[in-house]
Order: sequence, then C-alpha cells, then structure tokens
Amino acid sequence: MTSTISSEPKRAATMAAGHRLSYLDFGGPGRPLLALHGHFGEGRTFTHLAWELGDSWRVIALDQRGHGRSDRPSDFSRAGYVEDAAAVLDHLRIDDTVVLGHSLGGVNAYQLAARRPGLVGALIVEDIGAEVDDDLSFSLSWPHRAPTRAALLEELGPSASYLTDAVREYVDGWGLAFDPKDMNVSQQHLNGDHWDDWLASNCPALLIRGSRSTVLSTEQAKDMAARRPRTRLVELPAGHTVHETVPVEFAAAIREFLSAL
Repeated sequence: MTSTISSEPKRAATMAAGHRLSYLDFGGPGRPLLALHGHFGEGRTFTHLAWELGDSWRVIALDQRGHGRSDRPSDFSRAGYVEDAAAVLDHLRIDDTVVLGHSLGGVNAYQLAARRPGLVGALIVEDIGAEVDDDLSFSLSWPHRAPTRAALLEELGPSASYLTDAVREYVDGWGLAFDPKDMNVSQQHLNGDHWDDWLASNCPALLIRGSRSTVLSTEQAKDMAARRPRTRLVELPAGHTVHETVPVEFAAAIREFLSAL
C-alpha cells in the first residue's frame, strides 16, 4: 500500500491529573484513530498498522500510564486509564472517533465508550473479554537492570521476543520501560466482570480474537458479539498478540471494518 504518512511519527505529550502522557502521532490527512496497547507495550507497537492504513486514517498511539515514555503514577485504576485516554482526545480536540485497544487497551477502549460516549464513534477490541482473570506475577522475576542489552535479553529468556520494543538504556544499565510491580497492580485492577461496560455502548464494534488465544475463549468472544448490537467477531490465526503475529491480516480486517463506517 502506498502511504505518505511519516515513517517517523511525531512524539508529543499532554498532562492529565498531574502526570505526563506521551503519544505518537503518525500524521496524514485521514480520520483520527486512537490506539491503546496492552500491558508491557507502548504506542509504537502500532507502527505497522499505521503504515497499512495509509492516508485514510491518522493513527495516534498512546504510551499508557506507567509504560513507554509516559509518567509512572501511583494509580493504575480503571478510572485512571480511561481518564488518560479521554484527556488525550480532549487535548487534540477529537471526538466521535475510532478507538482501538489490545488487551489492557481493549478494556480501556470499551470502558471509554461506556463512560464518555461522545468521544467514541466506533470500537476495535483485540483479544480481551468482558470478563478478565489473568496473572502477570511471572514478570516479577525479570531483571531490573543488566550491564548490556544482550545480557538483559538473555536474562529475560523466552519473554525477550515480546519485550524488545520496551528495552531501554539507563544511567545504571539496561532495563525495561515499565516496572513489573506496576503491571501486576494494573492487572489486578483489570481483572473482573466488565459486562456492564461492554454492553453500555452501541457504536459499531469489531472484536478480533486470536484463534490460539489463552486470554479470550471462543465461547466468550461469541457471547460478546451476540449480546452487543452492531458487533462483528473476527478470528485470526494467532495467539494473544494478533497485531504482531499476523500484522497484514490484522490490518486487512480493520480496513474492512473501517471502510463500512
């Protein structure tokens, strides 16, 4: 696909409730789309999607609180995340837009639609349910610092392939762009029954499930699509990180959904 969007998106920031929120704006003349990553991630995970969508959509990808280049507040509540997303859209004077979210970001997206309906005109939710029960305590064993990037990746073991974008060099060595303790607190707030929020909005929605996902079951995904009006379910051959495993197919499913809006 030919695109004139910048391969180097603009890095910008705004303040929300006393903390700094950093985001990437991929530019272009198209309609805005706010993208919210999952735990351990950051905005640049959506770089390939921004390129695939080309000039039709202007992807704005937030580094959510405690991730990437955004500040690390003490609060990782549901309300805090939702207020952050709203603050970015308010700052950019954007409303009635498409909000996409993966995992943590998916719940944030549909809770934003439930609580600030004027901001969200359509939803794309990637591999997360209306009922969430997960455990990130395995991350507490990850190293805080290592002398080199290679040493850090070696110590991270099998998890390294999912964390390469989050690797940073600090004054005291190499580490990750988040604190695993924060991620565990955040996950504890994320766990629970969110059916009321999922069903509270009626804007068009696309629910994308990885066919090998252990986070969102086929049964729950089908139930979510059946119970919420104007919701389409698509399954793609991937695990939980659909956008990384099958990026071309992921973008194609989103383009098809967006073209019908």
